[in-house]
Amino acid sequence: ARIVGGHEAEPHSHPYMAFLKVGRYSCGGFLVAPDWVMSAAHCLLGNITVVLGAHDIHEPEKTQQTRGVLRYYPHPSYDPESNFNDIMLLKARAVLNDYVKTIPLPKTSSYLPTGTQCIIAGWGKIDEDHSTDKLFETKVSIYSRRKCSLFYPHLDSGMMCAGSFHQLKDSSQGDSGGPLVCNNVAQGVVSFGYNTPPGVYARISNYLPWIKHTMKK
Repeated sequence: ARIVGGHEAEPHSHPYMAFLKVGRYSCGGFLVAPDWVMSAAHCLLGNITVVLGAHDIHEPEKTQQTRGVLRYYPHPSYDPESNFNDIMLLKARAVLNDYVKTIPLPKTSSYLPTGTQCIIAGWGKIDEDHSTDKLFETKVSIYSRRKCSLFYPHLDSGMMCAGSFHQLKDSSQGDSGGPLVCNNVAQGVVSFGYNTPPGVYARISNYLPWIKHTMKK
């Protein structure tokens, strides 16, 4: 989990959010179909338990659904050294209701316009000393590819950058594996970043053929 910044989200205002327990670690994820959760491949550090419908992850909320993962599908070309193809699908069965909903994926492989306003959410650290049990959210903007490659020279078509321009402290990555949501569509998966913006996200629209193929399984 990384620094989130931002503010506490309205409870259950992001009903697609998933909290992933991975041993001593945690990641974010998001529900993209009734039995599919998307996250980052680097979160696959052991068996994963998925919690859906949560706001405060340390409270036994009646809205929560805790699920084991039936099958793990990290991207076959994921490279932990370079963070290339840092995307993963998890098969886990959800019951959809007001608190647990899917979020749409992009329909085409096109790039988002620079400056597009997006939201990230997660249960990460608020600052150096405090982490949060409750879901936080923060606003970020899409960086141009040219500007992003100044920070990350190995940027490829499967990556995109976003960050908030006004807060230098704000690496605002949310939880690793959580979604970058732009106009109510999941466009990115939180991948990596350093302690200053921008953060790097797996660009979901680059992976649509792999996603469609995997979700047929």
